[in-house]
Amino acid sequence: MAEAAPTTNGVGGGIGAILAAGDRDFLVRNSGEQVKISSIEASPVALYFSASWCPPCRRFTPKLIETYKELASEGKSFEVVFVSGDQDEEAFNEYFAKMPWLAVPFSDSEGREGLNDRFKVSGIPNLVILDAKTGEVYTDDGVPFVSEYGVEAYPFTPERIIELKEQEKAAKANQTIQSVLGTSTRDYLISNKGDKVPISELEGKYVGLCFVVNGYGPVVEFTDVLAKIYEKLKEVGEKFEVVAVSLDSDESSFNGSFAKMPWLAIPRGDKMCEKLVSYFELSSLPTLVLIGTDGKTLNTNVADIIEEHGFDAWEGFPFSSEKLEILAEKAKAKAASQTLESLLISGDLNFVIGKEGAKIPVSELVGKTVLLYFSAKWCGPCRAFLPTLVKEYNKIKEKNSDFEIVFISSDRDQNSFDEFFSEMPWMALPLEDERKAFLKKTFRIRGIPSLVAIGPTGQTVSKDAKAQLMLHGADAFPFTEERLDELQKELDEMAKGWPEKLKHELHEEHELVLLRRGPRGTYGCDGCEEMGSSWSYRCDECDFDLHPKCALAKEEKKGEEDGKAAEEAPAGYVCEGDVCRKA
Repeated sequence: MAEAAPTTNGVGGGIGAILAAGDRDFLVRNSGEQVKISSIEASPVALYFSASWCPPCRRFTPKLIETYKELASEGKSFEVVFVSGDQDEEAFNEYFAKMPWLAVPFSDSEGREGLNDRFKVSGIPNLVILDAKTGEVYTDDGVPFVSEYGVEAYPFTPERIIELKEQEKAAKANQTIQSVLGTSTRDYLISNKGDKVPISELEGKYVGLCFVVNGYGPVVEFTDVLAKIYEKLKEVGEKFEVVAVSLDSDESSFNGSFAKMPWLAIPRGDKMCEKLVSYFELSSLPTLVLIGTDGKTLNTNVADIIEEHGFDAWEGFPFSSEKLEILAEKAKAKAASQTLESLLISGDLNFVIGKEGAKIPVSELVGKTVLLYFSAKWCGPCRAFLPTLVKEYNKIKEKNSDFEIVFISSDRDQNSFDEFFSEMPWMALPLEDERKAFLKKTFRIRGIPSLVAIGPTGQTVSKDAKAQLMLHGADAFPFTEERLDELQKELDEMAKGWPEKLKHELHEEHELVLLRRGPRGTYGCDGCEEMGSSWSYRCDECDFDLHPKCALAKEEKKGEEDGKAAEEAPAGYVCEGDVCRKA
């Protein structure tokens, strides 16, 4: 808890002493009006550390404005003070113009920096909520509380947050389909024709909650398959309903996605959508939560099952362990019948291309180990990985003629494809080729660069050959389990000569301890930022890992830029996920 500073400038203790700086005893509104700090009567007061250049800040600010205005309409005492991290006054003014609260003047850079130092702000958005009278800090991490609970979190004290979490725990224990989907003022859902359907009509049915975002590729692909499964289950008499939980921010986006769906939805803009994101701890899209006939949650995400098995997943409904075993057996049989021809030949499309568009029959690849290389020029990590892949490809080809790579591009235009492909010594599928969608779906490609290894028999030997290549280089060939076991034994033998503990300049706080992660244990190296496996130098206390090669080399390798420079974070900051942190 922060202690109240001594009284200064005649503005009193508590929030007055915290916000006053030098001769300044006032804050400002976006109209330019000066407001005496001593006139602030609201309690609690939130210090909002934010900046216009920060994408997570721009996403959170509308939520904070909504909460602020709702509390004001209810007559509840609450004030916010904006502490800007913008780089110039023009950016500050443009961002502050949207805010209905107060701010530390942009001209008082020392005052703003002092507040950053006082509350040890290392990332934004950051919301510090205090008792205005005493200066006691209720929370220095108010962003998730406002995001998750909104006005319900008021007055944002630790006691209130504990109370809300207990209520949420009790709600899950006594969950019904009405408590999941309804509110005190709404007991219905809507169809895409605008009809109101009572939630009570879903009682006694299995209900899938499908989180949707209009235009997001993986969600669009998933809902297309789900619609076919939905119709099939209806046809065979299963008591199954789907409810769309829209994460779209505007009506046109919501209407655009919902119009194509044959099921029901929570009305657009309903706060229950946000609550369900938190309630089910949404972490990825697509997500399909399955509710049982008794209103209890059966599975927090069956989307993976549907993505793995496609339309055939309907045979596994409602995805009990017995049903999943049946699906697994079918998938195993399907995988056993896979050939390179079944992957790369579709109708008259029975070729890949070489340089200058030369058509090379797929038959020339049969019997070889083939890496399917999913990549694109616009992708920063792809550009960074390509030189390594070219180097290791050449090494493998020197010793093994029965090896090839096929580039499967996600580029957006022919020029980009041509330029990127010109740097590669291997083959490719044409840019506008219908086989690409099938391959991405078959191997569930969610990120690039990605390497899938197909063995000489046409069977998949590895869905993550990139990690193996990064760890072992050309020695990973032919990427089979047997080869990985051999390399693991060699690595274990090498580890006998490594120090058990060491200090490293990238983590000076504690010693790093050599740790075996298991034969297939993976982690992210905090040095080179690539994936690692098997062995690492680790600090459990700080959740910090280094590849042995990074730790023993004692040199830091900066992560490659991912090409997303559009946000233009200023020097000294790195934006990732929901926060922009000081580097």
